[in-house]
Amino acid sequence: MAARRRSPGPGSAAAHLGESLPLERKLALYRWMRLTRTLEERLVALYRQTKVVGGLFRSLGQEADAVGSCFALEPRDVMSPLIRNMGAMLVKGATPVEILKQYMAKGDSPTRGRELNIHFGDIGPAGTTRGFLGQISPLGDMVPVMAGVAMSFKARGEDRVGLVYVGDGATSTGAFHEGINFAAVQRLPLVVIIENNGYAYSTPTSKQTAAKQFVDKAIGYGVPGEQADGNDVLAVYDVTKRAVDRARAGEGVTLIELMTYRRKGHAEHDNQSYVPPGEIEKWAAENDPIDRYVRVLTEREKVPTATLAEIDASVSAEVDEATEIAERSGTPAPLDALEGVYAEPPRERPLWFREGADVSGLGQERPEGWGTWDASKGGAR
Repeated sequence: MAARRRSPGPGSAAAHLGESLPLERKLALYRWMRLTRTLEERLVALYRQTKVVGGLFRSLGQEADAVGSCFALEPRDVMSPLIRNMGAMLVKGATPVEILKQYMAKGDSPTRGRELNIHFGDIGPAGTTRGFLGQISPLGDMVPVMAGVAMSFKARGEDRVGLVYVGDGATSTGAFHEGINFAAVQRLPLVVIIENNGYAYSTPTSKQTAAKQFVDKAIGYGVPGEQADGNDVLAVYDVTKRAVDRARAGEGVTLIELMTYRRKGHAEHDNQSYVPPGEIEKWAAENDPIDRYVRVLTEREKVPTATLAEIDASVSAEVDEATEIAERSGTPAPLDALEGVYAEPPRERPLWFREGADVSGLGQERPEGWGTWDASKGGAR
């Protein structure tokens, strides 16, 4: 049975890979978290202007999870995010322009306006793509998908690792169980991260599982499990880097539970009426991941506040420029819906399926013998 481990605490003498990062890399972590929050704030403004098509999913309060964990990957590795892992997408090479165009369903967005939010990917041979695989909406389903990706790495003898994110609610799905069990048995180079943010949509963790902590599930699969403070970006990097190193060394799967909190609803339309009064405000005041990291940088690393202000200004300018570019893009052409759907031909003639067919009856009401609707008498359906 695999032993369960926790990340070393603040006073531990154990080696902490996050704390040993050079200052340049630590400042990069700050920049990625700041870019994530600033870009999401811009998306909120665009959403309220009805310029965002579909739902908007925030990671407010969870930026350290996505950024710190993906920062532990190498460019050749492959990551599959969830809707609250835009920070991981950015670290892996997705650009603010791409993300803005995708949310706004522009014609030159990564999916040509056919998909929503960060449902897009860039995956292929190492060194030729950025290595992120766009998620699908059914929860937990990307675990078996990424198990397959990791299996391809092992079969080809490639020095690559897969990483997949799931929420606490997804751990109750069959896909999660089947995927991680298969990966564990095959000793695949896969890291599975559970972001425990307190809620599966509106269901608190205590009402969707009897497990005291999700890291305990690792024992059932015979894999190492670690739990870390998801609002401490260096601790997140630390625990993920160890798991990635184990996977790359041929030691198989690691299950990681990151303890965090979702300060926004499931999506922007969710008013969070199910959250106890004062809970959100308490997390914002006492456990914001960016605020905590600013204190680490300024107090422990002695980084001047002016340096962080310069990073903030650079991020704001980047998001402003990306927004201007995205807003200038046009909407998709109708026939773009056929691009990439059919292998041969890639684009078809409109209404090709009606050629040679009798279409004289189109537009007429159905015969009265169909169903129960009396069309001639205007009866109820």
